[in-house]
Amino acid sequence: MSHSPTSPPTPRSGGQADTPQLSRSLRNRHMSMIAIGGAIGAGLFVGSGSVIKTAGPAAIVSYCLAGALVLCTMRMLGEMVVAKPSSGSFSDYARTAIGPWAGFTIGWLYWYYYVIIVAVEAVAGAAILHAWIDAPLWLLAMGLMFVMTATNLLSVKSFGEFEFWFSSIKVAAIIAFLVVGTLFVVGAWPGASFDFSNLTSHGGFAPNGFTSIFSAIVVVIFAFGGAEIVTIAAAESKEPERSVARATTGIIWRIILFYVGSIFLVVTIVPWDGAEVLKSPYVAALNTIGVDGIGTVMDIVILTAVLSVLNSSVYVSSRMVFALAEHGDAPRWLVATNRRNVPARAILAGTAVGWISVLLAYLSPDKVFTYLVNSSGAIAIFMYLLIGASQLRMRRKLEREAPERLTLKMWLYPYLTWVVILGFLGVLVAMAVIDDQRTQLFTSIGSLAVVLAAYGIRRARGTHRPSAGTPSASTPDTEPAALTTH
Repeated sequence: MSHSPTSPPTPRSGGQADTPQLSRSLRNRHMSMIAIGGAIGAGLFVGSGSVIKTAGPAAIVSYCLAGALVLCTMRMLGEMVVAKPSSGSFSDYARTAIGPWAGFTIGWLYWYYYVIIVAVEAVAGAAILHAWIDAPLWLLAMGLMFVMTATNLLSVKSFGEFEFWFSSIKVAAIIAFLVVGTLFVVGAWPGASFDFSNLTSHGGFAPNGFTSIFSAIVVVIFAFGGAEIVTIAAAESKEPERSVARATTGIIWRIILFYVGSIFLVVTIVPWDGAEVLKSPYVAALNTIGVDGIGTVMDIVILTAVLSVLNSSVYVSSRMVFALAEHGDAPRWLVATNRRNVPARAILAGTAVGWISVLLAYLSPDKVFTYLVNSSGAIAIFMYLLIGASQLRMRRKLEREAPERLTLKMWLYPYLTWVVILGFLGVLVAMAVIDDQRTQLFTSIGSLAVVLAAYGIRRARGTHRPSAGTPSASTPDTEPAALTTH
């Protein structure tokens, strides 16, 4: 796509005077589906099998507890977004509430997390397409990345439309499963009888012990990852406050219902220890019910989920690096937009890393690519912890300086915020003691160390160029920035 010269700058309220505006063309229906699509990926349809294998029917409890942590985190984030909409979302709030090092660190970690996800989802989508199209896997992966990159370059509205329809397909599939599964377990389906015995007849409700519930939470937390994307998209919506208020409360409840309800039906319909559950739990359940041709249908749904996450990952990585560039934490040329107010350079910068990662997935899948995936594994937990810490400090400042902006509030502040922070610290401890999670934790800590070192180098060289409302390089990092009005 050709780039027109950046148009005369339109000042962002409370931001830099020479930063161009992003488009505000996302509507409420887009925002609703972005929230749903971000949190419902292939991890639900396929990855839930490993959760069920770990905890048995008690996986239901794992999803409830993880969902509660994510719901509370979204409420905290929603409080800050409604009070102060920003394209950088939690990166900007960490910068404001904690200090510039926090905004720099979580912004770059989050960008890295999503450019790796771009490659992961492209590879996963190519594997599904390969069953239908006789072409090299790397070529199919590149093709998917090209389509989603072009979609994002076209306009933010095109991103929103794609996400709306992708998410609609996922939601329709889950609702259909909930209806059919419920009819089956209550005996209203042809040939079925009222039967909930699978919940306890194969070793009990928690056959691997109640500690397995907490082990499974580690995996489930990552399945919910992506719900926060809607708070980044809020900066490009027509009504950010209303959109985020709806998305961070009512819609997240629906997502939890989709997860918990569908997992409850899966472990009720099929034995948790069946070999087919690990491979594809939803296909196993529907085959038991007797739905014909479900394998192909689920492949289509899973491909849609993959494309949805790929589409969102391209979008959110570009907006995060755009926000970093606004604050001088990334090259300034990344804030340039094309004539449709799309940060095309930021999009291409992220997808360039994605292209390289896809090539590495085929050139060195067991070494380099696996390391890249592991090194981003715990970043979501780091992000949730900083969101909690940011909300604790920013809430106090808002109550003191601008209480009228607190139109959406975190429940039981500050006690519930502390409970959530402790919950996520517990997840990190669990990752340290679980063998197959330990590598992800330690390599992710390595990524964190690299970013912190990069911040130290940038600060030592005095290259930080503060934006309005951000502390200058000479301001101690322990002093949070003053709140600015957006």
